[in-house]
Amino acid sequence: MNPLCFPDSRDFDLACLGRLAVDLYAQQWGSPLEDARSMAMYLGGSSANLAFGVGRLGLKSAMISRVGDEQMGRYLVKTLQDNGCDTSQVQVDPARPTGMVLLGLKDRDTFPLLFVRENCADMAIDAAQIEPAFIARCRALAITGTHLSTPATRAAALAALAHAKKHGVVRVLDIDYRPVLWGLTGRGAGEVRFVDNAQVTRSLQEVLPQFDLLVGTEEEFLIAGGVANDVLASLRAVRAVSAARLVLKRGPLGCTVIEGAIPVSLDDAPTFRGEQVEVLNVLGAGDAFLAGLMTGLLRGQGWEHAARMANACGAIVVSRHACSAAMPSQDELNHWFSGKRLAQLDRDPQLQHLHRVSVARPEWPEVCVLAFDHREQFVELARQAGAAPERIAQLKNLLVDASEHIERTCQLQGRFGVLIDGGSMGAQALARATGRQWWVGRPVELPGSRPLRFDGTRSIGSALTQWPTEQVVKCLVHYHPDDDVALRLDQEEKVLELWEACRTSGHEFLLEIICPGSSNDNVVLRAVTRFYNLGVKPQWWKLAPMQADGWDALARLVQARDSYCRGAVILGLNQPLDQLARSFAQARNPIVKGFMVGRSIWAQPSSQWLQGTLSDAQFIQDIAHNFSSLLAAWQQRHPSP
Repeated sequence: MNPLCFPDSRDFDLACLGRLAVDLYAQQWGSPLEDARSMAMYLGGSSANLAFGVGRLGLKSAMISRVGDEQMGRYLVKTLQDNGCDTSQVQVDPARPTGMVLLGLKDRDTFPLLFVRENCADMAIDAAQIEPAFIARCRALAITGTHLSTPATRAAALAALAHAKKHGVVRVLDIDYRPVLWGLTGRGAGEVRFVDNAQVTRSLQEVLPQFDLLVGTEEEFLIAGGVANDVLASLRAVRAVSAARLVLKRGPLGCTVIEGAIPVSLDDAPTFRGEQVEVLNVLGAGDAFLAGLMTGLLRGQGWEHAARMANACGAIVVSRHACSAAMPSQDELNHWFSGKRLAQLDRDPQLQHLHRVSVARPEWPEVCVLAFDHREQFVELARQAGAAPERIAQLKNLLVDASEHIERTCQLQGRFGVLIDGGSMGAQALARATGRQWWVGRPVELPGSRPLRFDGTRSIGSALTQWPTEQVVKCLVHYHPDDDVALRLDQEEKVLELWEACRTSGHEFLLEIICPGSSNDNVVLRAVTRFYNLGVKPQWWKLAPMQADGWDALARLVQARDSYCRGAVILGLNQPLDQLARSFAQARNPIVKGFMVGRSIWAQPSSQWLQGTLSDAQFIQDIAHNFSSLLAAWQQRHPSP
């Protein structure tokens, strides 16, 4: 039976009021924070992590907080929105900056924290801007103890609690005791989790009666109860002022739930055992725990099931870098409880894969791509035209202009993309194309290499750290499943290296296969099967045109091996436009999401432009005309979703 009476039929399951900040995590593990050389940026703040985690698990969450009117504030709002969280109640501060936290991972028990929150936006949340009507649309409201630590944030929390009480909203307190944010430690001691302080205890106990559910660690209930070194006595002190349900987080031991009187021993209360995992980072574990707990409770499940979800969420997050970004999806939890997971989570390939593909990501139901990532072909065109090599970069910039024209005139918003190289010829064009909400692919292969080699680097993993996350890693491999064994193994090893690098960097991966010699559909399907057998699961396949039966067979293969694969796209191979158009007629299976074609569209106009016989404006018109004719054939044979 559900232990809390949540109202039904409301717009939002859970609203979260509290810290909304940027986490900058040191990427070097095992060193002091001052020795960090690079940082990874994530959404942070306990309340924000909770809203993010609940949204990722499929519930309707909302954030009540405040950000600065700048890049970091916009980043946080977009990240919440992308993960299903309503941000209509996130205030924008015209003067104060968004809060930030710098974090390090020295070892499993040492995690230096530096809060950069001097006069920051979320600590200036305006109580008057909290809308009673919005609170009335929520089933539950969660507040963190941090926002009880200053007059302004306390006023906001009390206002929200009053609105929640009036409208029957279940009120939840995550005690979330951070002594540094109560002014009890030096600024560099953010990792200190407990400092006994009578004033903090009084401040908390003044508001504890207003909550229906209190959640905290043993240290947090010690500060809430105020009895030094005695958890049970502190719990009794809390019970003396609050009738709320109490959930005591006990780390690897799990959690204890107390609904009535405090027992003689904690073990006399219902206790739900935790999960045994290898700990990388305990930061964010409590937020993940509460996200799982609230998700279970809001779905109408009892303590046992909700606690089981909570313990699993906490265990998954402590095994990963970051807080919010480490939160699991429902599909990850399904795998967790399936009995098929590995004990060492960092070695469970399915759990890692689900964390990449089952979380929120941009939708691409269809993608029509102008490919001009070619390098050798452009050099040859310039040579034949007698044009200076520097003209190639200008030409690729002009192709970006043509892409703008195509997207606009063909109404391809949300369905258009480009493939552009990142070297000296394409770097400027690639930068211009990035950030437009286009699908943007970027090649890594050394042109013409067989066996496969990477262009410009012997350390592809290091190279990807410099790429924007939205850029899709595209790799063309000339691969035949019947190649000589040494050649085949060499090629496969390189693809595996790239696959591992993409999993670490977070980039999507497109694998393009061209089978030298015999390239009938069966050979292509055998090649795809081989890479699946190796454990490679690209988000995209780029393949030469196949017959309808071949595409149908590919669809069955992908469904069996990786149902999260986005699909396949058709490559051009410099075929005439009319021949490509005819091949689209065979691509009726929904596994085919579009096409990525280059030379068939731009080869002739580019040659004329390099020779000086075609103006910029006419070049754009010719590219758009060629692309439009191909698009028409695609849409005729494969109507847009």
